[in-house]
Amino acid sequence: MNGLRCCASAGCLARGSGALIGALETAISRAELGDRIQLRPVGCLGPCSQGPLLALDPDGDLYAGVGPQDAETLVAALARRLHQGSDQATPLEWAPARGERLDLRAPFFQRQRRIVLEHCGLIDPTDLEQAIAVGAYGQLERVLQGWSPERVLTELQRSGLRGRGGAGYPTGLKWATVARMPGARKVVVCNADEGDPGAFMDRAVLEGDPHRVLEGMAIAAYAVGADHGFIYIRAEYALAIERLRLAIDQAVRRGRLGPALFGTGFGFSVELRVGAGAYVCGEETALIASIEGKRGTPRPRPPYPAERGVGGKPTLINNVETLANVAPILREGADWFAAIGTAGSAGTKVFSLTGHVRRGGLVEVPMGTSLTTVVLEMGEGAPEGSAVKAVQTGGPSGGCVPADRLDTPLDYESLQALGTIMGSGGMVVLDQSTDMVALAAYFMAFCREESCGKCVPCRAGTVQLHGLLERILAGSASRADLDQLETLGAMVMDTSLCGLGQSAPKPMLSTLRYFRGDYLARLEAP
Repeated sequence: MNGLRCCASAGCLARGSGALIGALETAISRAELGDRIQLRPVGCLGPCSQGPLLALDPDGDLYAGVGPQDAETLVAALARRLHQGSDQATPLEWAPARGERLDLRAPFFQRQRRIVLEHCGLIDPTDLEQAIAVGAYGQLERVLQGWSPERVLTELQRSGLRGRGGAGYPTGLKWATVARMPGARKVVVCNADEGDPGAFMDRAVLEGDPHRVLEGMAIAAYAVGADHGFIYIRAEYALAIERLRLAIDQAVRRGRLGPALFGTGFGFSVELRVGAGAYVCGEETALIASIEGKRGTPRPRPPYPAERGVGGKPTLINNVETLANVAPILREGADWFAAIGTAGSAGTKVFSLTGHVRRGGLVEVPMGTSLTTVVLEMGEGAPEGSAVKAVQTGGPSGGCVPADRLDTPLDYESLQALGTIMGSGGMVVLDQSTDMVALAAYFMAFCREESCGKCVPCRAGTVQLHGLLERILAGSASRADLDQLETLGAMVMDTSLCGLGQSAPKPMLSTLRYFRGDYLARLEAP
């Protein structure tokens, strides 16, 4: 059957894909081709900066910049081909009025290895039957009917999967720790509080394939001995919240969530908890406080959440992308996953490529892929007339990698050596027009505003650091202020209570390290 897949994720919807879907529905109805042309709203198709995006089946073509005005001509072209009895190999004689057909041989597509995103852009995320048809909940059924929890834990540990939320903690080890904790009631939490500026990886997964995440949570619950879970998501993600609520309801009605799953004695239920968008609630203990209805502030550790988390119960916390890896690992095997990426960073990583880059969007590449490959080949570099100056990774908790270090592989240790982190996967490209001092001031202002204020180093330190950066921007600072900036930044990192304060100075310190000239040019003359 001829099919049209139109991106219905937040990015393309913002660019008008909702109107395009409506126009296509009307055109198909008028042509009386509803039984021969299937229209599916789907998740992210990749090059978000070129939306609205429309894929044509079975041709495999992908079109960018398609608008409602193109609906009638497209359906007419499909009708001509259908009425002529032409086979699918016959090229479609059609082109959008202002858009283009994308070259799927381009590095943006060819360099990807889609595991987490394998079904995003293929299925309607609001249709459980389509998800089941491509394997959703199949691994959960297989595990419940033939695997022990210990076998699941062993497979996850062998796979080498590390947490995709930023810290890179070994997932199998975290699961095993929670499994060992005494207590009849344990909790699984999906951390969907994605708050880095420029990051939208987790949002895209939840909007495009929510059942993949729910299945990962249920498998995790079986492995560690939990019967209840929470998805903690920020209120700004309205579309993801809507689709998660629908997915949970569908899964319960079809017996994929709830009591006695697949005829076994195991049951698992999931609740949504919608947060107010506080960045600090991405930190595990602050997230737990918010789930419990308290103010989202971190607490000292130990005890760690694995020992005492939500409601005082042992709690497993993984982010969206980590949980989305679980089903394919169990389906294909730990050795298969471990063979992808590098020895210390197995598998793939999803990145949101944004900023001063010709082709931005969502990409999934093997760990160890270089920044050069992602930014210069897949993203096609900076816009014409400019050049890449740096790439900012890890959001407010990360740092800037200069252009002469873009051969750095994307793995946890290599990025840490450069003074940045992988984070959840935000990747902002900066061209030669970027003022690195202003960039550092922007991120410091973000951390200052997002600080919960519980500990003095973060509460007062971010204010003082931002004040120093403002003085430099105003041209009223001296070299002594620059020294103070570095000294105070190191103190805030060393003495803050949680990850927000411990990483807040990183963007500033990395720009000082690699772009010191931008700072020196703004100092007062001696």
